[in-house]
Amino acid sequence: MAGGQQFPEQYTVPQLARIFHKFPHFNVSIHIVNNTFNPHSEIYLESLGILGSIPAALLILTLLVLLVYLVTRCCDRKPRHRRSISLLKYCLAVLALLCCGTVAVGLYGNDDVHNGIEQLVAAAKNIDGSVASVRNQTEAIELMLKGKVQNDLMALNDQFDEPVSNKTMMDALVQALNSFKQNMSSAMNRTFEIKKPLSGISLVGAISFTETVEQLRWPVTMSVLSVLLILCVVLLVGVARHSRCALITFSVFGLFAVIISWLMASLYLASSVALGDLCVSPDSYISKTAPSTVAAEVFIYYTHCESGRTNPFMYQMREAKQATDHMRRSLELVKQLANYLFKDEKLLSRLTSLTNDISTVDKHFASLASLTSFIDCKPLHKQYVHAAKSLCHLGLFGLTLMLLASIAAGFFFTVLVWVDSHTWIYIRKRNDYHQVNEQDPYLPPSAASQAIAARTLRGQGSYPPTAPPLNPNALGNHTIKQPLLLTPPPPSYATATARARQMHESMSKGGGINGSGTGDHKSSQHNQQTSGRAEHRAGLGDQPGQYATLSKQCKTLESSDFY
Repeated sequence: MAGGQQFPEQYTVPQLARIFHKFPHFNVSIHIVNNTFNPHSEIYLESLGILGSIPAALLILTLLVLLVYLVTRCCDRKPRHRRSISLLKYCLAVLALLCCGTVAVGLYGNDDVHNGIEQLVAAAKNIDGSVASVRNQTEAIELMLKGKVQNDLMALNDQFDEPVSNKTMMDALVQALNSFKQNMSSAMNRTFEIKKPLSGISLVGAISFTETVEQLRWPVTMSVLSVLLILCVVLLVGVARHSRCALITFSVFGLFAVIISWLMASLYLASSVALGDLCVSPDSYISKTAPSTVAAEVFIYYTHCESGRTNPFMYQMREAKQATDHMRRSLELVKQLANYLFKDEKLLSRLTSLTNDISTVDKHFASLASLTSFIDCKPLHKQYVHAAKSLCHLGLFGLTLMLLASIAAGFFFTVLVWVDSHTWIYIRKRNDYHQVNEQDPYLPPSAASQAIAARTLRGQGSYPPTAPPLNPNALGNHTIKQPLLLTPPPPSYATATARARQMHESMSKGGGINGSGTGDHKSSQHNQQTSGRAEHRAGLGDQPGQYATLSKQCKTLESSDFY
């Protein structure tokens, strides 16, 4: 087809746009609504919100499942036996790597969206610059004709009212001047017809808004996806180093990653459907939002650029150029007649100024003719197709990648939090005490347990290594500060038994058992106990919980528990 060969640059609807456009659009009452892109319609925006709420519902369901699992973990107080967690660690490593790949796909899609929007803005700036150039040229022509030329004509009319000798030549001069005025009016009308469709076309506001949004969207999205990547790296480090702290950290912040992933999926799903609806028929939306001053013929000419259509501004340009030529010829005739009838230097200078103004207008029309060839449908349609492809092909593809990456990341982070929470509970800390695996064969089981406990506590430093001295006077009159013994160590069963046997043997050898020595020995023993107890209180202070170890041992000797 000749037209196809003449205009190879044509817009084609991408397959992704057709897929998203087929998504059902429901309102609150579960009725299907029109899926034509219309951001000014509340019903259409409501249908997009309902579609975007589907990932949000999956987020709520995911959080409920994780909440139930974590509650069961917290309420489970059963002791965890050591077991091999190699399989869990392998699963965490593989899932973390897959999650990193998913986030990387999201970063790639974000870059595609950014490039598509930049190309769209560049093409929009080119179109707006071309339209603005034609609009400025027409405004300059109007200003010249309505301003300076009109003032010069009024001054000439005042001078031509003077009486002349040749009435026939005066009538010819007036007729030529009227022809000049008619042609000037025709040129002004044609110029206004060119400017009117372009007066309401301005893409400056849309371009500025798009650039502002993209300057915020692109770095924020990059930052969020980078944080998700850092979380995956933290998990990999925890798995590699068998770090309980790193795994717990991921369990906490992984919940935020799940929430962020599903919220981004909601936003991307609604945006993808809306962009798919726009890309199915972008010219329909542009025709609805175009200013009312733009004729349908002009719009169709630039959006379709069919070979059978002519430039809608070509007729106005041709008429304006012809009117300018007639104005120049009429002015030449007026100048000749005025030079013959009026010998006034001021009049001649006025006519010369008017001739220069007409030459300037002619130059503007020539420049406008060149701009009209530039705003032909081919160059502008090429910019239009480039903008549409940048948004609907490259941009929609990147947005689709971001949508799929967000959904996959939501699932991966959910599974990772679940497996990670099941893994770190089997990683135990190192014990704070030393196990003592010894038992005295000469002591009963209970006494052996007490001895082991006493040795273990003494090894941990719970008790001071030495007891305070029984007689503080042995070191002189100087007072030695002893550590405060709030809870004295109880004597072990073996120690008490050995001391009791030793005291019993010494008493037997001293004759305390037979005859008269018993009373003296008991009296002296009692005095020793009393003096020892008093001296010990004088050295350590009579405070609650403080007593001499010897008194405790002597009291034990008086009891009948061992005999």
